[in-house]
Amino acid sequence: MPIAQFAHGVASGDPRPSSVIIWTRVTPTSASKPGSGVGPDVTVRWQVSTTSTFTSVVRSGDVRTGPARDHTIKVDVTGLLADTTYYYRFVYGSARSASGRARTAPGNTSSPANVRLGVVSCANYQAGWFSAYRHLGNRNDLHAILHLGDYIYEYGPGEYGYGQNDVDIRKHSPAHEVLTLADYRQRHAQYKLDPDLQRLHAKYAFIATWDDHEVADDAWKGGAVNENPGEPAWATRRAAAYQAYDEWQPVRLSGTAALGDGTQIYRRLQYGDLVEISLLDLRTYRDQQLAVQADPATADPDRTITGRAQLDWLKDSLTRQATQWKLVGNPVMISPVTFAGVPRDLVKPINDTAGLLPPEGVPYNVDQWDGYTDDRREVFEHLRDNGVTDALFVTGDIHSGWAADLPADKATYAGTRNSVGVEFVGTSVTSNNLCDITGTPPRTTSIGVEEILKANNPHLKYIDFDDHGFSVLDITAKRAQMDWFVIGDRADKNAGVTWSVSWATTAGSQTIHAVDGPVA
Repeated sequence: MPIAQFAHGVASGDPRPSSVIIWTRVTPTSASKPGSGVGPDVTVRWQVSTTSTFTSVVRSGDVRTGPARDHTIKVDVTGLLADTTYYYRFVYGSARSASGRARTAPGNTSSPANVRLGVVSCANYQAGWFSAYRHLGNRNDLHAILHLGDYIYEYGPGEYGYGQNDVDIRKHSPAHEVLTLADYRQRHAQYKLDPDLQRLHAKYAFIATWDDHEVADDAWKGGAVNENPGEPAWATRRAAAYQAYDEWQPVRLSGTAALGDGTQIYRRLQYGDLVEISLLDLRTYRDQQLAVQADPATADPDRTITGRAQLDWLKDSLTRQATQWKLVGNPVMISPVTFAGVPRDLVKPINDTAGLLPPEGVPYNVDQWDGYTDDRREVFEHLRDNGVTDALFVTGDIHSGWAADLPADKATYAGTRNSVGVEFVGTSVTSNNLCDITGTPPRTTSIGVEEILKANNPHLKYIDFDDHGFSVLDITAKRAQMDWFVIGDRADKNAGVTWSVSWATTAGSQTIHAVDGPVA
């Protein structure tokens, strides 16, 4: 049987006005499997064209790859025209990759009519089919895909699967929790073999950041919740995970497509004078999560979720004058959430879904900004004191849909409705949510929980604890609107999709309102 030299597809990412990253992996011999560390160094040719037939190649070159980088190829293609669709492919000997498509960003001083992004996060391979990716790939109206983290999951088979019993719809490979560089390479390779994800990568550039499962659950700067004796030291494990991510994802780390030059993933991308996207890293620099949610140390100014350098960088992003909308790609929820009166038998399922509640129901989600409230206070006061308008936080992580105002002071919001920005939170692609954990039918148990949360937090306007899917964020000079789309059963490879709800914020308002239907 002939070798499929480009079995893992093609991908692009981080579009700028004159450049974009293109990516693939070549398999030069049957032994050169992901994570194997074997095989020859080879030369692969890349081509970028203005036509899908490659009759007008405008950029091309040769690149060497080998086992030192798991036979991956990542090229920062420069000298391109702004706001232009290009096609790209790779050639090794007589083998050609599938062709991909990428659209460069508009020029920094241009005024695009809109920017439309597909929004996804939390795609657990074992928990179901990637129907959300398939339906996004069927669309022809997007500029790029915003991926907010948990692109892969680290668990082995039988851990954290589908529903109450953690059923493996598809088993992870390797067949154990990933710990080493070889492990992480194999896991990325498995995800890249998914046909729905491959097709989406080939159609749209990704703008991505990581959350915890790219390394390990509830990661912080010094460890993670699921570390065990006999495993690699945390620094070694995280370095392996970051190296594999750099190899297998079309992103610029520390500003370049080169490998090994750094691990800084927080960065900015600009779409004309309309939108600047600031992507955060809320795992690498954070202090350890508190063990007790009611611990007063949640407000300790010496504890951080961002790290000092990144927090200063974020504040600078929010006051820059280059664009109207300040879009923050936010891996974990920033809206404050407090709880009272949640039924005790629902506390554990909610924790399993989103880590929101301690057993006693005391408020604070210590894995999110609620556990690092001084950083959040500094951000919100910065927005208020500088009169910043059109700050939009777009978030993943918690496997549920939310839409919220960001209260300048939560204690007085109910009377003042004073908000410094808004937050839209997308559902998971496949990872379990509340009804999955409880085993109850959708829109039954969850409704009561959602209403309790909204009653205790009037800035929270919308919550959906039941569904999976994707969102589409459309931004114009007049408004930013998020449309939530939900899929059917994750266990059904051919699950359909339906529109669920839409929420929007009018320019200059810093508040959200419901919309009757999705953007056309």
